[in-house]
Amino acid sequence: MKLGVSVPRWYVGAIASPYEHTSKFLTVYTHDCINILFLQFTRMAITVPRATDRAAAAPPRLTRVAVAGATGYAGQELVRLLARHSAVTLTEAMSSGATSAPRPLPALKRIWDGAVSPLDVDRLAANAEIVFLALPETAAAEVGAALLPRGVRVIDLSGAFRIRSDADRQRWYPATATLPEGVVYALPERHAAAIAGARLASCPGCYPTAALLALEPLAAAGLLDGSIVIDAKSGISGAGKAPSERTHFSENHGSVAAYAVFSHRHTAELEQELRTRVTFVPHLVPLDRGILETIYVSLRRGVANAQVAAALQEAYAAAPFVRLTGSELPEIKHVAHTNFCDIGWRVDEAGSRLVLVVVLDNLLKGAAGQAVQNLNIMLGIDERTALL
Repeated sequence: MKLGVSVPRWYVGAIASPYEHTSKFLTVYTHDCINILFLQFTRMAITVPRATDRAAAAPPRLTRVAVAGATGYAGQELVRLLARHSAVTLTEAMSSGATSAPRPLPALKRIWDGAVSPLDVDRLAANAEIVFLALPETAAAEVGAALLPRGVRVIDLSGAFRIRSDADRQRWYPATATLPEGVVYALPERHAAAIAGARLASCPGCYPTAALLALEPLAAAGLLDGSIVIDAKSGISGAGKAPSERTHFSENHGSVAAYAVFSHRHTAELEQELRTRVTFVPHLVPLDRGILETIYVSLRRGVANAQVAAALQEAYAAAPFVRLTGSELPEIKHVAHTNFCDIGWRVDEAGSRLVLVVVLDNLLKGAAGQAVQNLNIMLGIDERTALL
């Protein structure tokens, strides 16, 4: 008789007659199969730990960060970005002075509901591992120098630590007598390896960020020859939050004005990084934010558009925040409220001339966004975190 199952050898004796004992056999066999399954299930239940017995997975450790100068334009952008950053916790947001009264930031309600407290270096050192300085140069020089010996890493948005030459720094940033060890000029797309281990990341100025991103790859490729002229235009927030006649609405509305010709401190920064003479002329335009730079350079004889394009494409193939637009020239509205820098260009091959047009948001890619990009590099995480 075939029962459709494999009968164990020890059951053969139970089948004395092919038909007589079929019912009894099936009953016994089924009962034993149920017992076997029950025992197997019991063993599994014993060996698999209950959910309540499992140790809860430890949450990832968040880096403690703080902002000094949180009430300025760039400082508020920093608070907004850091409050939603997945790898950090914002422990302190302080004003630029030690005597200011605590106050909230209404524009950040439900993003960050803390209150901005007076500047306190001891609290910064105690409560943060990395401190952002969105302070005036004199205050940044003092606070940065006080934090570094306490083991706190610093990301500085001011110009206090950008200039390596003692003579040039004495002229433009006299409060910084000497540069501390571990300072890195922190243009993320060009110096990421050094930024990763920096004790102090000195973020470039908003104007130099745009110009250097456009020019450095071309200079490194040996394509440039002769003078560089940078015609730069910035929204009014680039002048900072402190009111002045220059930033008064009635002085700016409906007007464009050049300023600081041959006397802007960013000239020293540009010439330091490009290692050549630069003519830099900034202009104030009636926008709240954004920078557009038109850059005029001479090319080495015989350099073609394809070589310009190749140098820029090679430099920024893996750069998440640099967008090359080629002959389609970019506009400020394309980058406002983002961390992108867009670069377009046109080449006159017969005349060996190149015109670059570069745009960015001065408060983000030119300040707070770039600072957070540097933070991400220092933490060894995706550069895009909290920025895209």
